[in-house]
Formats: sequence, C-alpha cells, structure tokens
Amino acid sequence: MAAQLLEEKLTCAICLGLYQDPVTLPCGHNFCGACIRDWWDRCGKACPECREPFPDGAELRRNVALSGVLEVVHAGPARDPGPDPDPGPGPGPAARCPRHGRPMELFCRTEGRCVCSVCTVHECRLHERALLDAERLKREAQLRASLEVTQQQATQAEGQLLELQKQRSQIQNSACVLASWVSGKFSSLLQALEMQHTAALRSIEVAKTRVLAQAQDEEQRLRGHLEAVAYHGCRIQELLEQVDEQTFLQESQLLQPPGPLGPLTPLQWDEDQQLGDLKQLLSRLCGLLLEEGVHPRAPAKPVDLGPMDYRNLTFDPISANRHFYLSHQDQQVKHCRQSQGPGRPGRFELWQVQCTQSFQAGHHYWEVRASDHSVTLGVSYPQLSRCRVGPHTDNIGRGPCSWGLCVQADSLQAWHNGQAQRLPGVSGRLLGMDLDLASGCLTFYSLEPQTQPLYTFHALFNQPLTPVFWLLEGRTLTLCHQPGAVFPPGPQEGVLS
Repeated sequence: MAAQLLEEKLTCAICLGLYQDPVTLPCGHNFCGACIRDWWDRCGKACPECREPFPDGAELRRNVALSGVLEVVHAGPARDPGPDPDPGPGPGPAARCPRHGRPMELFCRTEGRCVCSVCTVHECRLHERALLDAERLKREAQLRASLEVTQQQATQAEGQLLELQKQRSQIQNSACVLASWVSGKFSSLLQALEMQHTAALRSIEVAKTRVLAQAQDEEQRLRGHLEAVAYHGCRIQELLEQVDEQTFLQESQLLQPPGPLGPLTPLQWDEDQQLGDLKQLLSRLCGLLLEEGVHPRAPAKPVDLGPMDYRNLTFDPISANRHFYLSHQDQQVKHCRQSQGPGRPGRFELWQVQCTQSFQAGHHYWEVRASDHSVTLGVSYPQLSRCRVGPHTDNIGRGPCSWGLCVQADSLQAWHNGQAQRLPGVSGRLLGMDLDLASGCLTFYSLEPQTQPLYTFHALFNQPLTPVFWLLEGRTLTLCHQPGAVFPPGPQEGVLS
C-alpha cells in the first residue's frame, strides 16, 4: 500500500507515468518537463490542474528534491511488508506480485490488473489473460487511434473557429460599409435638400420683392389720383363761393377735371406658381422614402418607352480627350493610341467624352453600343472636373456629382461618390440608360441577348445632367439613333424640360 501511495504521489498528471525530469510551477504542482512544455504548446501557458497562468518571462526550474526521490524509487522501490490485495495499475520492469513475490508478466483483462504466473493458476485461472507486451501493443494502438480522432476533431474545431472568425470579420466589414453607404446617402440627400430649400426661399423672396414693388407703384398712382381729385374738388368749391361773375366764368372755363382712374392692376402673385415643381418633387421624395420593401440594390422594372422618350444624342467634340477620334456625325468615338490633336480648353485630360445634350427635367432614354468591355457609362453635373486627379484614368462616379456603370470582362461596377457596388457580368454589348428626373431614378439595362435591368441609382437630382463616357484604348462607343426620336437641345440652347 505504501508503494502504491508513493507511486501515486510521484505520478505526472499529464502522462500518468512517473515523473521524468520533474519541474515545479509557481502554483506548486509538479509535471514532467517535456509534458508541461508540450501541453503549453497545445493549450496555452497555464497549469493543467489549477489553470493558474504561468508568468511571462519566467523559466521552468528542475525540482531537485523530487528528482532525488525518483532516483531512490527507481533503484529499489519500497514495499509494504504485509500482503497488498491491490498491487496497483502499472508495475515497472522490476515489479513483483505482492501476493506471491514473482514477476508480474501477465495482464488479467477480467480484473484489469497485472498478475504473475501463480495468480493465473489460482485467482485468475478462468479469467481472460494476455502478455504484458501484447496488451501494451493493443492499448497503444487504441490510444493512437483515439489520439488521431481527437486530433481530427481539433483540426475540425480549429477550421470552424477560423471560419467563424472570418464570417465575423466579414460581417463587421459589411456593417461598416453599409453604415458608410447610408451616411453618405443621407449626407448627399441632406445637402441636396438644403440646396433646394435655399433656392426655394430665394425664389419666393425675389417674387415677393417684384410683386411688392408693383404694389408700391400702383399705390403711388392711386394716391396721386386722390390728390388730383381733392385739388379739383377744392377748386370747384372756391369757384362756387366766387361772387364775381366774370371771374367765375373765366376760371370755370379753365378748370379741367382729372383724367379717368382706370382699373386696378392685379398683382402677379400665384402660390402654386411659386412652388412650381417643388411640391411634385417633395411628394415624390416622400413617396420614395416611405415606400416599403425598397432595397438600394434592387433594379427598377423595365419601362415601356415611346418615341418621345428616346433621345438621339451626339458626342461633344470640344470635350473629347485628345486620343479620341469622333466620326459618323459625332455619333461614334474611338480611343486611338495616336493623339488626334493638341490639348485645348474644355478637353478631358482623362479618357472621357461627354454628350452635347443635357437634361434637367423629364424622362429620357438612350442606347450605346460598345465594341468590347472596359468602358464606363454615366451622367454628371456640369462641375465634373476635366483634369486628372490621382491614379485613376476616369472620374465617373468617383465623387458626389456623377453616377456611372463600369463594364468589365467578368463583372460590372456601379460607382457613385467613390463607392463601388460589384455586380455580375453581362455578355451583351448593347446597353441602355433610362433617366427619370421626376422620380430621381437612373437605370442601366443590358439589351443583348435579352433585356434585363442591371442597376438603379436613386438620387435627388438638382442640377442639369450630361451623359459622359470613358473607354479604354482600342475601344469604340456608338450612340444608337432611332428614326422619329427627339434630339434634345444642347446646353447652349437651354436644358430640356
């Protein structure tokens, strides 16, 4: 019994064997030096029994006293002088049976303990037995199989942990992007609303000043007429009181009554006219904000466009980059390697060209045929920069004053205010653009091999919009014309209403 208790005290809690090169942790627990290092590599620097963290920078030190006790145990293990009915689970190489004093060379599987040859004749005669080496090999195979299963489970758990961390990171990034997108949209909306607010108040103030000036002129006219009438009445009263007939007759003959008053000029003030399109704009905006189920990425449904909605557009030669060649009466543009002329004011330094026409109100639709991918279609406000800023070769959708769709080999990108929305690619080269300024929608369509909406921008457009295009070297863009379609006026002729 004493030997068994001694071996239990000298057993490592990790490998369940006698200590090998024992070390002591600050918490007081002892382990084999190799066992605790391997444990830390797999599970972190903490005590396997009490979970107390091992201080950073501290070093493991060998337990000299415990090592000395182990040397004595290995040299000659002490045994209890009396018989011990329970010899212990794991004898060493020199262990003997406490009952019969013979070497324990067999393992009784029935009782689960090591026995000697005499035990097999008496106590374990009918039990299932095996040689120690054979039993050890069997148990080692079982432990290795169990270790392989646990390692597979650990690998699977680590993979799932990495996947969970990846999904969490993606969700965090997605939430940040969505928050930034929403903040940008509301910032643009508030800015546009503030501009509309200022413009509406300014328009009302100008109209009020004009009408009040008209009222003041009319008031002065009426007061002048009143003064003339009063003076004429006084003169008549004086003549009526005149006693000299000759004076009366002469002065009455010269007295002339004031001219007719005339009708009152109505003041030109109309509340509905002052509000103009603002009421319709605010009504559509409120409807858009209150509409249920609207997703910012959801494209609008295809619309039926009549001849009055289709626009025959032309490229503006003044804006074309110096590597662009315009032909077919400015309906086609090609990006050439060789420069087509020197730079001049109004040209895009970027690989871009805009149309001659622009839109400020109404519903408009046009189509463009591209020779290949790597082109961008869009619309912009007049202040779109002609100069190149930064590494990009285009600025369509890079800022708040333009919206664009970039057609790439394997995908599409919808750009506005420096943010891109990646979309699946399309195989067609014929593309349509639908601009509904009243509802604040800009929709892009792919028309080949079948008509399908690609993306819709929702915005409160408050300035004239001009179609603008970017194309890579070697690419060609053609503005498609339809017979009977309307040529909208260019900026020099006034915006389309």
